[in-house]
Amino acid sequence: MGASEHAAFNVRAHLQTGQVIPAHPLALTPTRDMDERHQRALTRYYVAAGAGGMAVGVHTTGFPIHDPKIGLYRPVLELAAETATAALADASRPFVRVAGLIGDTAQATREAQIALALGYHCGLLSLGAWREASDEAILAHCRRVAEAIPLFGFYLQPAVGGRRLGYAFWREFAEIANVVAIKVAPFDRYATLDVVRALADAGRDDIALYTGNDDAIVADLVTDMPVTSGGRGYTRHFVGGLLGQWAVWTSKAVEMLHAIQTWRASGTDMLRREWLTRGAALTMANAVIFDAANGYRGCLPGILEILRLQGLVRGTWTFDTHEQLSPGQAEALSRLSAQYPDLADDRFVAERLDDWLR
Repeated sequence: MGASEHAAFNVRAHLQTGQVIPAHPLALTPTRDMDERHQRALTRYYVAAGAGGMAVGVHTTGFPIHDPKIGLYRPVLELAAETATAALADASRPFVRVAGLIGDTAQATREAQIALALGYHCGLLSLGAWREASDEAILAHCRRVAEAIPLFGFYLQPAVGGRRLGYAFWREFAEIANVVAIKVAPFDRYATLDVVRALADAGRDDIALYTGNDDAIVADLVTDMPVTSGGRGYTRHFVGGLLGQWAVWTSKAVEMLHAIQTWRASGTDMLRREWLTRGAALTMANAVIFDAANGYRGCLPGILEILRLQGLVRGTWTFDTHEQLSPGQAEALSRLSAQYPDLADDRFVAERLDDWLR
């Protein structure tokens, strides 16, 4: 994406429209080098599936790439950006590039500058390094990073490194002008609604709500949540998702979001019961993929195993050699496509895989 095109892209408007944004995994070789061929295939898959963007350098990619000793932050972001740009060349459409940002203020700001130089539009700010900090210190950090790049806020669940951030935090966070969206992923209904209420009370209808609750994707997307602002009662809803679950079966996720958007646009009050059934099926599949029964220890390998079964990656290797599939997880994963044929996109991938791997 050239400088003029980047400047003309309205990231806030694009995110408000509602998009499927996969959290981009990292394809590695058995010796744990980046597998460039399969990494490009993954990006081409997300573009072909109709995703409205991608998030790179996030938890699903693997936080170790941010380590200077590994030295892959810039190369991974650059490869994804270049590949997406080339894949979109014949059918140009808006496509948001979200860069994962971690660490202290100096590191996060440095990463934001790298991301902007590579054509990324906003930063998904992880607060994993701030678990013991006060809300005031975290908010000061967020304000500083927002001076460098538009922020995609991130409420990460405590089970995988996040911390509880209450209503008061999100009410102050909503005062940051350069926030364009928030990924709400505490896997907690009360905590999820704290964010929604905070945005309403701040009058920030221009901040897009994105679900990161992989255990409640459909419920988030179809629910109108009652809020009040300035004495006016209205509803807010999640317009899209930035999800590790949407790193797999992406074309089906795009179909699902488009169908929900069509239902909303129709003005029909009646919600089809089948959406709730599909939501339950998606949560059940996600429990296997994310290895919920074992505290999410097999989460990243689970995502990679689905992609391996489809031929998009060669294996489930991550930089953490202790990060492996849990006992019985591989067998359970191998059955998912047959168990949930309406969710899996094996045929879509098989018909295009050779082109993506070229």
